[in-house]
Amino acid sequence: MNADFVVVGAGSAGCVVASRLSETGATVTLLEAGPTDWYPFIHIPAGVRTLLRNKRMNWNYESEPEAVSGNRPIHWPRGKVLGGSSSINGMLYVRGNATDYDGWAQMGCRGWSFDDVLPLFKKSEDYKPGDSSVRGKGGPLKVEDYRTILPLTHLFVKAAQEAGFTFNADLNGHSQEGVGYSQMTRRGRFRGSTARTFLAEARGRANLRVETNAIATRLLFEGTKCVGVAFRQNGVDREIRAAREVIVSGGAVNSPHLLQISGIGPAEHLKSIGAPVVLDSPGVGANLIDHYVIRISHRVKDLVSLNNLARGPRVVAEAIRYVVTGKGALTMGVTSAQVFCRSREGLASPDLQLLFTPASSDPMRIGELEREAGMTVAICVVRPDSRGTIMATTTDPTAKPAIRPNYISAAEDLRVMTAGFRHTRRIFAAPSMAQHSAGEIAPGPSVESDLDVADYARRAGNTLYHPVGTCRMGEDPRAVVDSRLRVRGIGGLRVIDASIMPTLTTGNTNAPTIMIGEKGAMMIREDSGLAA
Repeated sequence: MNADFVVVGAGSAGCVVASRLSETGATVTLLEAGPTDWYPFIHIPAGVRTLLRNKRMNWNYESEPEAVSGNRPIHWPRGKVLGGSSSINGMLYVRGNATDYDGWAQMGCRGWSFDDVLPLFKKSEDYKPGDSSVRGKGGPLKVEDYRTILPLTHLFVKAAQEAGFTFNADLNGHSQEGVGYSQMTRRGRFRGSTARTFLAEARGRANLRVETNAIATRLLFEGTKCVGVAFRQNGVDREIRAAREVIVSGGAVNSPHLLQISGIGPAEHLKSIGAPVVLDSPGVGANLIDHYVIRISHRVKDLVSLNNLARGPRVVAEAIRYVVTGKGALTMGVTSAQVFCRSREGLASPDLQLLFTPASSDPMRIGELEREAGMTVAICVVRPDSRGTIMATTTDPTAKPAIRPNYISAAEDLRVMTAGFRHTRRIFAAPSMAQHSAGEIAPGPSVESDLDVADYARRAGNTLYHPVGTCRMGEDPRAVVDSRLRVRGIGGLRVIDASIMPTLTTGNTNAPTIMIGEKGAMMIREDSGLAA
């Protein structure tokens, strides 16, 4: 097997890269470890709750128990299917803050300021209501407002304004700060994963080949040049050679893992697991950053929440409504409204995201709805200082790496989270929310002091599923890739996915990762002399 370009991983970035490179006429092979996205619940937005632990479509990673997060493993869902995590996520479209990308540029990442990346965001999306100066029209990625909004969500938006937060009609527009309604990546009534948008547009091209159930086992080198990929498909070991480049798009877990077992990483660690040392690159697997959240839930009185609609005859009624009209509870993702705000005065941009869901779940089994009506806000420190690692434990490509996020180990992260806790309680106490609350059920009124909040965060906090940073971009010696996403010290190899982010973006990471796919593909086309 041969191709001009081999892309490893058909996720949020990989599908974009493969699609855009195939536009040039170059031959492209896309390898995906998981199956096709045949599973029906992938495509129904409300089906997200069935995907969080799905054994066929999900890597189902777990973090190592760490004292900073209560000495418990934390479940880490990652998509193992065409579309990757864009096929199993909550479908929120959140670009991040302009200061995120300007910060990357100030760190030495040339060409990554907000002015540089805005055209790529616009190129990828199609959002009809938006201001065309900042929002895209006609791109492959369909972005929509919620089709059905429960009264609880409207009341949350109103209560946030009563608590002092300004209404923002477009959280992805000119300004991010304030309270507003969520936007989703959708195709009509269905999920808009990168497999069903970018990849679907490219599948008819004869020069694109997609191989599913094909897990990459190692990268192939000639000296310090990457020339191909070894992979295992349906139990058979195979190899493919790349005439131009190999692009690793496995995400923040799988990309550093593949590099390490192939011989790119911290030399001493590679030796300890029996891997060859092709390149001593100490940054591979370091700089792990993730969004860690705590939740405040209230029991609801006098109004309907998703808990009610998910049970009994109402489920049947909602299913019929979905089939007939394309509206109703089955069109909903997870978060229907959000607040971007600051933990203190003097900050240049928001450092908190408060995510509202008109439902309540078992705190230890996120996604499993309680029987009684509830509503929840997840409190997220969007720019955490805490850093962790992802390290291979063996050269076996099927063995899961050790994930050590080191959550809330930085004192500043706890301070910001505590501020978000106070903001959220103020919103719940505002008249529009208070009149429909039957009381706080998690964590409960006994959690009051800063020490109480810190203890609650350690024993009950969870991931928001946004790991990034483990193949960090930069121009310094510890950076894994340079500003054009080329692996430093290795020819013919790039990493294009969320692992290249130097810092986390302000909010959910799917939209920024799609932008990274767009920009990475553009850079390859420029560097290869292919059609623009």
